Amino acid sequence: MLEKLIENELLAKHTSWRIGGPARYYLEATTADELCAGVAWGRERNLPLFLMGGGTNLLVRDSGFPGLVLRYRAQEWRIDEQDADGRLHVAAGAPMAGTVRRVGGQGWGGLAWAEGLPGTIGGAIYGNAGCYGGDIAGVLTRAWLLVNDAVEEWPVERFGFGYRRSVLKNTVHQAVNADQSPLPPVVLAAELRLRRTDPDELAAIMAGIAAERKTKTPWGRSCGSVFKNPPRLPGATSAPSAGQLIDQAGLKGTRVGAVEISRKHGNYIVNLGGATSDDLLRLIDQVRAAVLQQFGVELELEVQIL
Repeated sequence: MLEKLIENELLAKHTSWRIGGPARYYLEATTADELCAGVAWGRERNLPLFLMGGGTNLLVRDSGFPGLVLRYRAQEWRIDEQDADGRLHVAAGAPMAGTVRRVGGQGWGGLAWAEGLPGTIGGAIYGNAGCYGGDIAGVLTRAWLLVNDAVEEWPVERFGFGYRRSVLKNTVHQAVNADQSPLPPVVLAAELRLRRTDPDELAAIMAGIAAERKTKTPWGRSCGSVFKNPPRLPGATSAPSAGQLIDQAGLKGTRVGAVEISRKHGNYIVNLGGATSDDLLRLIDQVRAAVLQQFGVELELEVQIL
């Protein structure tokens, strides 16, 4: 048996909502070889597999997961400099916010928009994470992925990025079943564009973003935005955000069980303590039904359900 393998690991410990039952098996890999060994181990036992990122955009059901959950945790990084330009080479398990602060502290700009952004580098690529006028698609140059048993280098164009989506997220949104289905590509590392920036100017920008984020972020356990912002209608100059629609529907403060729609931000649902996945799913359904009835807009989930 793999040395780092854990049986019946409670997944609530690894998600930002702190909701979710146990995985039958759980493995954190820090190298591509460990990840491949874990996949092979699960395949040999005909177990369903799930590749987990930072757990910030994930709802795990209380029944848990009957197979093997794998997390890739490598966090190495370096910057290759050429005059005022830089290339950040960073492993997929590195935390997004922590990485932004480290490179920013060295006077490298380009990622300031991601100040305070939860999750990992790999997860950000998977879902084209973005905020405050920037996103991963705008800074990624290439990435290295484990595809079956081989490492492939993908240019940014191959990811087919769009609003909160990529080819990875479009085609792989479920756990891999035990029928020997192809394993989804796994992001191992990435190269991001940086540029030399005045340290004082960069610090001021990041401080401003941190302060604004603090005013919008409610206290308590949440996953950030639950729903994607709806697309702009043809001919319209703008579209209300998901949070604005939820607010206009009068849903702020609505509670089901131990979860509540934040009174501070309509697109946040907070675990007040001891919440279940059923509490959360019922509230999600209630929100979608109300917004559809009042505005004719079908809200699409940004979070993944396991």
